[in-house]
Amino acid sequence: MKFEIEKNDPGSWARAGILHTPHGDIHTPIFMPVGTVGSVKAVHAYELQEDIKAEIILGNTYHLYLRPGTEILEAAGGLQRFNAWNGPILTDSGGFQVFSLAHRRKMTDEGVTFQSHIDGSKHLFTPERVMEIQRSIGGDIIMAFDECPPGDASYAYARESLDLTMGWLERCWRHFHNETSPLYGYDQSLFPIVQGCVYPELRREAAKRVAEYSADGNAIGGLSVGESTEEMYEMIEVVNDVLPKDKPRYLMGVGTPQNILEGIERGVDMFDCIMPTRNGRNGQIFTWRGTMNMRNQKWRNDHSPLDPEGTSRVDHMYTRAYVRHLIHSDEILGLQIASIHNLAFYLDLVRTARKHILAGDYTTWKAGVLPELSRRL
Repeated sequence: MKFEIEKNDPGSWARAGILHTPHGDIHTPIFMPVGTVGSVKAVHAYELQEDIKAEIILGNTYHLYLRPGTEILEAAGGLQRFNAWNGPILTDSGGFQVFSLAHRRKMTDEGVTFQSHIDGSKHLFTPERVMEIQRSIGGDIIMAFDECPPGDASYAYARESLDLTMGWLERCWRHFHNETSPLYGYDQSLFPIVQGCVYPELRREAAKRVAEYSADGNAIGGLSVGESTEEMYEMIEVVNDVLPKDKPRYLMGVGTPQNILEGIERGVDMFDCIMPTRNGRNGQIFTWRGTMNMRNQKWRNDHSPLDPEGTSRVDHMYTRAYVRHLIHSDEILGLQIASIHNLAFYLDLVRTARKHILAGDYTTWKAGVLPELSRRL
């Protein structure tokens, strides 16, 4: 894997680059649709490729381990062959499930024992086992196993959690490089994750320790989990002031269109979030003119295109009145249309940001579009 920086914005930390991976090039900054169980909810692989124009998607180690399981994935030849997505894939290690499934897990220095949300069976995830599972899944980029503490964690808890995460990182790194090898004929890249909650000294320490690994890329985790927006932006700045500038930086699980543009300004290259599809399934449409709630009565007799400025086919095929009717009727097609539109919008958002970085006017452009993005239509 190689990261090539094409242009640095003169007025901020924003940069445009190309991440070369075994399954294709990724033009940064980039948004990565989330496909937790190997599929982006309600969206076909060909729609991701041809309409949404995604360049990389995510899978999740915990969920793919439970089903379909590593034996089936290995028999298929990896996740790309299993799910018909032939572009790059990043796999989350299951560290977020340590946070989100806290009621179903027991954590020790050894690892985390999860009680399956499917059948109640118990499964031990150690750093070593997580590396092996991600080898079986076959993602181009795989993540170190970590604990994602809540945003309001005390300093004492954050300190203990960070020590645990850094110990797990060392075990992940050693096992990945010394005890395992790729299964499908191409190399994989392991990204460490910077934790530390909202405590600048912990974040700075973690970023320094992570930087020492000289990994192909690095991630910022543990944000957008309950802390304030101001704290999130501060932590991004603290971390990116330390992380290597010649490696891609991935902000995990963030966020709104506004969050993404602010993250880009602070030097982030890669983003993922379930918001476009989750909010779409709830009838929320993101546009350059603001956010539309398609359940509102105001769209009932609006026969204009869903989004005249949209880049997806669905934006011009369907009217607002029709999409409102589908969502109001709990028709699954409405959820699909909204999900496809939102993903296409998020990809258009980062592509447009990239154009302005290359043009050298990113900060001026961002200041102009943020008020529009924040409107409620």
